[in-house]
Amino acid sequence: MKRAFRLFLYLLSVHAAALALLSVLRLVLYIVMSEQVGPEAASVWPAFLRGVWFDNVVACYVMLPALVVALVATAVGYFRRPLLRGLNVWFGVAYSLVLMCSAANIPYFAYFSRTLNSSIWEWKSYVGQTAGMVFGEASWRKYILLYIVLVALFSLLLWWLGRRTARQLERVPARGRWKGVALLLPLIGLCLFGIRGRMGYNPIKVSAAYYCDNAILNQLGINPAFCLLRSTLDDARPENQRLHLMDDNEAVRNVQAYLGREGLPGDSPLACRIQPEGEPTGKNVVVVLMESLSAKLMGRFGNPDHLTPHLDSLYQHSLSFANFYSAGNHTNNGIFSTFYGFPSILKRNAMKGSVVPRYEGLPTVLRDKGYSTLFFMTHEAQYDNMNAFLRTNGFEEIYSQENYPREKIANHFGVADDYLFSYALPILRRKAESGRPFFATLLTISNHPPYIIQPYFHPRHKDPERAIVEYADWAVGEFMKAAAREPWFKNTIFVFLGDHGKKLGADGYEVEESFNHIPLIIYNSGLPAEERLDFAGQIDVGPTLLGMLRLPYVQRNFGIDLLRERREMMFYCADEVMCARDANHLYIYNPSASRDFCYDTSRPGFHPTKMSAPYQRLKKYLFSNLQASEKLR
Repeated sequence: MKRAFRLFLYLLSVHAAALALLSVLRLVLYIVMSEQVGPEAASVWPAFLRGVWFDNVVACYVMLPALVVALVATAVGYFRRPLLRGLNVWFGVAYSLVLMCSAANIPYFAYFSRTLNSSIWEWKSYVGQTAGMVFGEASWRKYILLYIVLVALFSLLLWWLGRRTARQLERVPARGRWKGVALLLPLIGLCLFGIRGRMGYNPIKVSAAYYCDNAILNQLGINPAFCLLRSTLDDARPENQRLHLMDDNEAVRNVQAYLGREGLPGDSPLACRIQPEGEPTGKNVVVVLMESLSAKLMGRFGNPDHLTPHLDSLYQHSLSFANFYSAGNHTNNGIFSTFYGFPSILKRNAMKGSVVPRYEGLPTVLRDKGYSTLFFMTHEAQYDNMNAFLRTNGFEEIYSQENYPREKIANHFGVADDYLFSYALPILRRKAESGRPFFATLLTISNHPPYIIQPYFHPRHKDPERAIVEYADWAVGEFMKAAAREPWFKNTIFVFLGDHGKKLGADGYEVEESFNHIPLIIYNSGLPAEERLDFAGQIDVGPTLLGMLRLPYVQRNFGIDLLRERREMMFYCADEVMCARDANHLYIYNPSASRDFCYDTSRPGFHPTKMSAPYQRLKKYLFSNLQASEKLR
């Protein structure tokens, strides 16, 4: 037992020393970047606290093999000097690499404003030039020297700890072997928990480092070795492999023709300067992204079960779109395309990567125009890396499961819809009272399994899939009743749409229409009611709302202002397949099988047909938009 305890103290000392050295490198990074942080930035200590959290994850990865070796050695009673030498070699090599990542991150971050990531592998084909750049740049030599000094100090510490522990092990009698095993075995479980990083539904992601609206402080807590490993693994995922549907430049030219844009000199080929007539309206915007709101759930689209009386009423009294389609069939697709105007590509999650990309869109434009930007979600902020992605791309305030009382948590997806709405209302009231217009998004969850019907709501249907739709609709109705009593109500544009649809029966198509066919409802007390039958998609929401607000900006995405322009056809994806449709034709392509599917939709029923000119037109439209998106994102 005493031998195992001495071994434990050795391992703990190595772990603590590594965390201390990593914190030193983080402090150096902060000093280097401090002038760019700005005097009005948030407090810096949460970044360092999160940094220790992320460093501990990496340290637990390093510690796990050492703990396993220590456990086996304790079980067989082997405590000779080669054991300590072997552990020292392992720690020396592993932490030399970890410290190298943190040291290299200092000049890398100063140059790219990004934590060290998988982009460095792009230099592997230019070893000579890369080495010349690293060692030839005089300003980087101090970081190389710092790295050498820290590795030398760590190596000396390992040597000293190893010698001291070896002498102690030799003096301690070899008794209590199984007590030693009992001591070390739980530590392996603790180490595995450290690797996971947290107790919540999701393991730790880079999103956990984000806590404010300052890009430097948000990234300061990310461990560079963690980011490099995770981003490399992200790049290897099949869904992140690059599309090769057609030539990039041809695709961009086609999309320019579809959108009637020529680009701006030195800017995106899709860039155009939007200059509305009249003064900005200053209206608030509230977007409600409803979980799995397929159009087929609504009475307007033929559902006979009377599940959505409030949404149907809103639809009739709003500017509504009957042929509106989600960009994908996952929540991350809906958020990304709705707010940033880029198509979703198959099952790729644009938000989830360890390297958080930057996009321009509705949140960034409104933030830059003086709006408060808020995002309310029911679940953990880390889910799908939302916290990091949304804070990086225009949202100043994030409200999530971490903000809500524990007793209000309904399941692992967080709080119920009606609580989300009631929680948001007083915050929106305070924003309105501040005199600053606000843009708020509320992301609901109830229509996602497992379905939780709140005990105070009594649905007409016993079937959970129908009952939960009734509940979600009721929650919207209660929210709008409460909002109507607010002084800011008349000065607010309310937008309701699905984040995506859901499967509701089989229609025979390669992908069911209900997965992507969703309603778009835009309500304001002064906006005339109208139902539009032309085609539209989530990528059009941002440009349309900015047009309604009469805000000037430079647009660089794929959306159109639906009040000024019209689409003859629309495209979208659903996991493994991509689709395009017009009033009479549906074209579907499965890239993994390299197969085309053509359907005649001009009459009711299922009518597959052969490739012909209308479907070639849809194919070109689909391929051009997705390939151009691949090039321009």
